Amino acid sequence: MAARKRNSLGEIIISDDVLATLAGISAMECYGIVGMAAKRPTDGLVELLGLENLSKGVKVNTQENEVYINLYIIVEYGISIATVAKNVMETVKYNIENFTGMTVKRVDISVEGIRV
Repeated sequence: MAARKRNSLGEIIISDDVLATLAGISAMECYGIVGMAAKRPTDGLVELLGLENLSKGVKVNTQENEVYINLYIIVEYGISIATVAKNVMETVKYNIENFTGMTVKRVDISVEGIRV
């Protein structure tokens, strides 16, 4: 699905891929994040994604004017996971709402690994 926003001039459609890329970039700005993660379905291993594939570590679901985001991250060893996750949630929510005008209802974080 895509997010739709109407104003007096017409309709704006923002694809889920754009929202996922924006969420991935926002997450990578946060301290303690090593990268986004993607599970390979064949062997269940977690893969660290590069900057060009950030949206693969993000799942976005839109319902009308509301956005639900799932992020799969890899954190740095020695950092409080709860603090990093809270910071990522707040940053992603703020950036999506600020850039798109949509309402972020939920940001879920799955920590897929720790990197030294």
